[in-house]
Amino acid sequence: MRYSTSIKPISYFKANAAEILRNLAETREPMIITQNGEATAVVQDVASYEATQETLALLKILALSRQDIAAGRARPIREVIEELKAKRR
Repeated sequence: MRYSTSIKPISYFKANAAEILRNLAETREPMIITQNGEATAVVQDVASYEATQETLALLKILALSRQDIAAGRARPIREVIEELKAKRR
């Protein structure tokens, strides 16, 4: 995806909001909105936003897991399974 083709000034966004929203839903590609020649916002469809948020949440879980491992707060899976089996008996 090339962001350079999806850059529009805020005046274009205001004048074509309905068309832009339809296009966002169809293509799922974000649009960068500029104001006074500078990028000020990114507009994207809800499905893409939700997918991005889910990805970020998973990455955060992964980072926290790595921190736990580095701090010694993890145990081998075999050890955990044996402990659970012993509790079940």
